[in-house]
Formats: sequence, structure tokens, C-alpha cells
Amino acid sequence: MKVLNLIIKNKYCIILSISSFILGIVFGELINISLDDSDQPLSKENNVRGNISNFNNFISILINNLKSTFILVLGFLSFGITTFIGLFINGICNSILLSDFDTQSFLYIVPHGIFEIPAMFIAGAAGFKIPYEITLYLLDKKEKPITGEDIKEFLKLAFISIFLIVIAAYVEVYITPKIANILLKLIR
Repeated sequence: MKVLNLIIKNKYCIILSISSFILGIVFGELINISLDDSDQPLSKENNVRGNISNFNNFISILINNLKSTFILVLGFLSFGITTFIGLFINGICNSILLSDFDTQSFLYIVPHGIFEIPAMFIAGAAGFKIPYEITLYLLDKKEKPITGEDIKEFLKLAFISIFLIVIAAYVEVYITPKIANILLKLIR
């Protein structure tokens, strides 16, 4: 319940985070429409990895996703610019990835996406948190630019996003392929 209250309290940062991502999706769709369609389907991420051990795969995915998360969270250092750019680019990439969307893709994305997408939005909210509070101060809506409570909320958002990213990486490597393979056998 505390997490939900934190999200609600920071709803404007969450909305800004989601909006940046959606703007990237829209832009990605516009790019995608203008690109020449080759009949080469995208490789399914989990099928390409082949001989890599699950643990190495987990570490690789975790490190990659943590890098993205840190870029979003540390966006406050650029007054939210790098957070916006990170979410926008993520939206473009997801738009292009989803252009070749089918049942198999869905099954290989959804189980870990349930954790990864909210983690990305929460990391984005963390990256927008400090600039948002400074903006409120500059608009005379607050007495101090940054309070101790603002910093606590920023850190809580950052830690929640990191926690979700760790869960998402674990699910992506150890659970998603099993669920997808079972469901694909049932469908076929």
C-alpha cells in the first residue's frame, strides 16, 4: 500500500514518464510506416541466445536493464532531459519491435514485461522527480527547492525500479521461456 501511495503522490512524474514513452511509440510508428518493409522477421530474442548459460544470460540482461534504469533515474542531473530521451528512445524501439508482433512474441515478452515496463516508468518518474520539485519551487508553489521528503521519495522510486528490474531479468531468463514454450505447445 505504501508503494501505491508513493506512486499516487508522484502521479505527475509518472504521467510525464508514460507520456514520454508513448510519444516515442507514436514517433516510432511514424518512422515504421515510412520504412521499407523487408520480409525479414525480427529474431526472437530468447531463441537467438542458444548456448549461453541461464546465469550468464541473467547477468547480461540484468546489467543491460540496470544501465537503462540508471540513465532514467540519473536524468535529474540533466533536469530530466536524459530521462525524457531514454523513455522516448525506448518507446521508439518498442514500437519497431512490436511492428512484427505475433503470438510467439507476445508470449516471450509479457511475463517479464509485467515487471519491466512499470520499472521503466517508475525509474522515469524518479528521473523527473527532482526537476519537478525544483520547477514547483521556481513557480512559487513550494518554499524550498528540495526537501528531505523529496529526496526520500526519489530514492524510494529509484529502489523500487531497480528491484522490479532484478525481478524482470529473473523472470525473463528463468520463467518466460518455460511459460512461452508450454503455451506455444498448447496453441499448436
